[in-house]
Amino acid sequence: MRTVARETLFKIIFASQFNKPVEEGFKHALYKADKLDEKDIDYCEGILNTVEEHGEDFTRILDERSKLFPESRLFPADRSVLFIALAEMLCPSDVPSAVSINEAANIAAKYSSEKSASFVSGLLAEILREGINVQGN
Repeated sequence: MRTVARETLFKIIFASQFNKPVEEGFKHALYKADKLDEKDIDYCEGILNTVEEHGEDFTRILDERSKLFPESRLFPADRSVLFIALAEMLCPSDVPSAVSINEAANIAAKYSSEKSASFVSGLLAEILREGINVQGN
């Protein structure tokens, strides 16, 4: 189920903020512990590659829309979930943007502060309304 895969991604991206690069053994241990199938692992690897490739673009997009909370000041948990949702929303994906936003808010509510879910969903909804892509067009 993609919800479990997203939570696994969250753990990997969260860890990467403190310990780069994330070791392959760590990722595979999480995949196994969370009982991800091959399709979910492929999904995770695709999102991780997208975040790696477009992380600077994602940072710029977040900074332009969150003046009071630039990306560098975000809670690491919020940053992690936002990067996952942006990878789904702004790059070729079979995931509807509304699903990405809802899942991001749910993960933020579970792993971050009380107000994170509404912050994350509001910021992502603004990006969706603006029709942004990773090049900022």
